Amino acid sequence: MTTVPCRGSDFLQLDPSTAPRGGLTAWLTRTIRDAIVDGRLGPGTPVPSTRRLADDLGVSRGVVVEAFQQLTSEGLLGARQGSGTAVLAHAPACPADRSRGDHRSWPGGRSETLRRSIGDLSAEVDLVPELVDAQAFPREAWLRAERRALRTAAALHLDDVGGSEPLRRAVAGWLNRQRAMAIMAADVVIVTGVTQAVALLARALVEDGHRRIGVENPGHSRSAAALGPHGLRPVPVPVDGQGVSAEALRRHGLRLVLATPAHQFPTGVALSPERRAELLDWAADVDGLVIEDDRDAELRYERGPVPPLQPRAPERVAYVGGVPPSIASGLPLGWLVPPPHLQQAVLCAKRSADAGMPALVQLALAELMESGGYDRHLRSVRGRHRTRRDVLLAALSERLPSAQVAGFAGGVHLAVTFPRLALDDVHLAERLARRGVRTHPLSWHHLGARHPGLVLGYAAAAPEQLPRAVSAIADAVAELS
Repeated sequence: MTTVPCRGSDFLQLDPSTAPRGGLTAWLTRTIRDAIVDGRLGPGTPVPSTRRLADDLGVSRGVVVEAFQQLTSEGLLGARQGSGTAVLAHAPACPADRSRGDHRSWPGGRSETLRRSIGDLSAEVDLVPELVDAQAFPREAWLRAERRALRTAAALHLDDVGGSEPLRRAVAGWLNRQRAMAIMAADVVIVTGVTQAVALLARALVEDGHRRIGVENPGHSRSAAALGPHGLRPVPVPVDGQGVSAEALRRHGLRLVLATPAHQFPTGVALSPERRAELLDWAADVDGLVIEDDRDAELRYERGPVPPLQPRAPERVAYVGGVPPSIASGLPLGWLVPPPHLQQAVLCAKRSADAGMPALVQLALAELMESGGYDRHLRSVRGRHRTRRDVLLAALSERLPSAQVAGFAGGVHLAVTFPRLALDDVHLAERLARRGVRTHPLSWHHLGARHPGLVLGYAAAAPEQLPRAVSAIADAVAELS
């Protein structure tokens, strides 16, 4: 007699048969989040690997990966020193699960139908903007850096919650050299990425009495989602061709803003010189703070470097950066330079959130930065991505000449809109997913009036795949028009 294996996990006694039909990811995210909120999973509690949990539950690994990514974006899960993923901190009760509501909610809203399409269907071409070029990882350079770190490190334990001294020193030197900053190693806090940096700042700012923060609209929903669980309510502020507007911040009575001056997601716009001055004037006038997300600043093509805001007003800017995903994919690496008055509060928040990152990873990155390998890799990656971008732009120009394309001056994604067509971009992305092309509808990152569109990430796709993907997009647009 053939037996059917039981599907379930000892972890939280998870039983996928109790999940609503078609809602595995939302169910898993909600169940783990609830266990963290009510204290059943305390800070430091390890969680199973995505592969093991997916195997236990009998679901695709993508379901578990997406659930963990959402919980990480909320500041609830993260990498711990040693290995694996663990609960970072208790969190206040979260708002109702957005995945059950209108897909146009923001930030973080999703169409459940599209979620199933993207999560469960195999993709011939993956244009999801968060994905990275796995082949670009500098394996040989990284192994050499690890070997040097092992030979020279006095110890592989980490005493300072702010990060290893060699990496903080290397990051400070690199930022001073490449981003015209004037900081010391003690000013740098090593974090697991941009999301943790934003979450730590949110905790420190709430303790300082803040309750609201402006976020760019459209904007990076994952970063904005990290604010709410720690008590800061995101207030969408419009972005136009010059970037975020300080005047809109004044109208809303805001004193905080999360902004991406060098390369805005998803529009790709750089904050204009006039807006930069206005933003810093606003921060000084209201005794406010700009959280500067500078993650994509190095990945630029036609335009020159966009200088950060931090050197002009270090007491008014919290600088957040990190290595590009081509290095950091799977490695928890980033940095935060808080203003002096928030330094201790951020370190206290980090001490309660985690015990520090793996020392060897930090020492290897320090070696890579000090040896010049980091800069060489950035130049190599810039060339790889530019080739893909050029192929994608040419295909869009040929097959979708009436579409408007933004964000091509830097980064690893394009925003494509169809202003003359009355399209539902969620339906468009769903149709594409069923044809083997995965991408994001622009509405996932936008609230209110907008042109229908798609956000096309090109880092993970081979150049020869991109024209086929654009042909599929053009055919789907024609069918829905």
